[in-house]
Amino acid sequence: MTLLWIVLFTLLGGAASAGAAGALLLVPDRLRERLLPSLVSYAVGAMLAAAFLGLLPEAFEYPGTTPQQVTGVLLGGILLFFVLEKFVLWRHCHTDSCDAHGSHPAPVSARPWRAAGTLVLVGDSVHNLIDGVLIAAAFLTDTRLGVLTALAIVAHEIPQEIGDVAVLVHSGYSRGKAMLYNLLTNLPTLVGGVVAFFALESLHGVLPYVLTLAAASFIYIAVADLIPDLHRRPELAATAAQVALIGAGIGTIVLSHAALEHWLH
Repeated sequence: MTLLWIVLFTLLGGAASAGAAGALLLVPDRLRERLLPSLVSYAVGAMLAAAFLGLLPEAFEYPGTTPQQVTGVLLGGILLFFVLEKFVLWRHCHTDSCDAHGSHPAPVSARPWRAAGTLVLVGDSVHNLIDGVLIAAAFLTDTRLGVLTALAIVAHEIPQEIGDVAVLVHSGYSRGKAMLYNLLTNLPTLVGGVVAFFALESLHGVLPYVLTLAAASFIYIAVADLIPDLHRRPELAATAAQVALIGAGIGTIVLSHAALEHWLH
């Protein structure tokens, strides 16, 4: 039954995020530009809530772990994701214009844009493979935690994949091919989830540390990638809307946890 949950949510999560990203690319540019900041704010709340209210409490309560071990892995995980983003160009774009990839065709002397699009596809595939491992680890711990983790990942993936598809289009891919290739990069999520199920099932001792790494990933993405995007709009009205949407993301995780607890028991 646990394997079925993992397969279902890795497939649904990938399809939902890729489908939503593709649908948003079909709306007028001005409307999309207005929606994206809202999605980013919502993702911040969902990811931080999943990390601090779901993943870390489970890791702390896991038999045989100490607070020092969990917090040590958390710090190490944040440093790990910083290094990955620095040296592997694991960059999460949340707008059509992105500092890491740019928004206009590069000059002849620069790296070909087709190569930039390929880099996005490879990086996103690796990222989604790891997401599958994190979802599997959460489901192996508790079904509710697995669902919440998958929801938080989808909340982050939608704005990220909009940026990824935009980079592919700028790299010379047609809009249809860009959306198709972006959908295919979600298949490693299923692979990572299934492989992790069979690997982690016999290694229960490492589960709390995988959960902690998942929390580190969520915290790093929210703090290092998403929140700086929000600071680009310091106006009072924009800030109030951001706070409300972050609260909505947190509320979604809290209410989902309560609903799942009632449903599963």
